[in-house]
Amino acid sequence: MKMNIALRRLMLLVVFAFIGVYGYLTLRSPQGIPALREKWDEIRKLEEDNANLQRENKYRADRIKKLEESPSEQELEVRKNLKLLRPGETSFILPDQPKKDKENTSAPPDAK
Repeated sequence: MKMNIALRRLMLLVVFAFIGVYGYLTLRSPQGIPALREKWDEIRKLEEDNANLQRENKYRADRIKKLEESPSEQELEVRKNLKLLRPGETSFILPDQPKKDKENTSAPPDAK
């Protein structure tokens, strides 16, 4: 009888030890906690992207509503897109600023 109780306790201890080792190895594997963290990061990024898209959609819906309701907004939009001027208006087209290369300015010129 005492042997039976001791054997049960030993078996229970072995089972719990096996479960503990298996759980530890599973959590430490590439499909464990690292994969879970990666999924959480992906979810966070997708939620941020979704929030940005919702803001953009709201802005565009407000812009469309404003264009539908306001003739002056419509006129400004058409003039801007078609580059139209009213009589007496002057348009100035400025050249683009030249872009400075950091590589060219930091490297000394070759002296021959």
